[in-house]
Amino acid sequence: MDALITVLLVIAIALVFDFTNGFHDTANAMATSVATGALKPKVAVTISAVLNLVGAFLSTEVAKTISQGIIKEGDGGVQITPTMIFAGLVGAVLWNLGTWYLGLPSSSTHALFGGLIGAAVIGAGFGSVDFGVVLSKVILPALFSPLVAGLVALVATYAAYTITKQARSRGADAGFRHGQTISASLVSLAHGTNDAQKTMGVITLTLIAAGYQSPGTAPQFWVIASCGLAIAIGTYLGGWRIMRTVGKGITDVQPAQGFAAETSSAATILISSHLGFALSTTQVTSGAVVGSGLGKKLAKVHWGVVGKIATGWLFTLPAAALVGGLAAWLASTSTAGLIIVAVLALVGGLGFVALARRHPVNHKNVNDVESEESETAAVSTSAGKA
Repeated sequence: MDALITVLLVIAIALVFDFTNGFHDTANAMATSVATGALKPKVAVTISAVLNLVGAFLSTEVAKTISQGIIKEGDGGVQITPTMIFAGLVGAVLWNLGTWYLGLPSSSTHALFGGLIGAAVIGAGFGSVDFGVVLSKVILPALFSPLVAGLVALVATYAAYTITKQARSRGADAGFRHGQTISASLVSLAHGTNDAQKTMGVITLTLIAAGYQSPGTAPQFWVIASCGLAIAIGTYLGGWRIMRTVGKGITDVQPAQGFAAETSSAATILISSHLGFALSTTQVTSGAVVGSGLGKKLAKVHWGVVGKIATGWLFTLPAAALVGGLAAWLASTSTAGLIIVAVLALVGGLGFVALARRHPVNHKNVNDVESEESETAAVSTSAGKA
């Protein structure tokens, strides 16, 4: 297949991934604000979408980590091909859609990296991946960021309830709800700054691998703009299934807790973006919500749900790598193989969408509390499929 057509195909699926990243991670910014009633669901996703777009223009450090760090450059340049990148994105998109259907707040970041690493290893060998960068910029931030955000949220929640003494009163709750409008907006801005850059990095890596852009250069303006727009549109449509899990499944978030969790998440993500750490905003937010639950006296944390989410985190990178590797093996055989991978990816993605339509979650029922029996059954099913 002509190189330009392959590059265009990669750019298209990269933007699809960015779109799924948007609705998959809407919960990161707005789940607690929607759960506490600080923002109406449609207002929340509109604010989040606009700030995701703005955040995409604030930095390119994370994009450089992807386009210039994870995949090594050999004597002949970048060793990964556009076809391999396409295969890696297939693994990431399918994992995003699968976990969205299950309502699991998994990491789009690790799905992307897993898919790319699996495709690169199968297509170009282990030497094509800089595992030192993977460890320092991906693995270690994944381990520590939710712990840091959780600890900060725990202290902030405890301080909020201790200082106000009346945090349960209507007046105090109203104050924290107003504060959540600002804190949730900061998380949305931070999300755009970190997550939109990952797709920018992938497209830039593709252009470099195909010879359309010089190695070591930053994302072009049209790449930044298109990625920011794609993630914003996905965010506006709202990942209601995951929003319900984060807002209601981990703990029954109250306004003071939501404000603490969002502030802690925003600070962690923005600092990491500045340092070029491609961390998972999903893990940061989930860790902060757990910390906010622990910081409130007598608050109940649903550890069963937390355990299932953590299990999904462990499987994200290797599962996406496996799918990406298999896709790379098939797509690299011939043009027919590439077409087969594209068709299978389309069928798989539409399959998850069709399944989700059977039991829809939207802005009207996102805060509905299911019965204990149905919640337990849903979590058990999610655990078995994850």
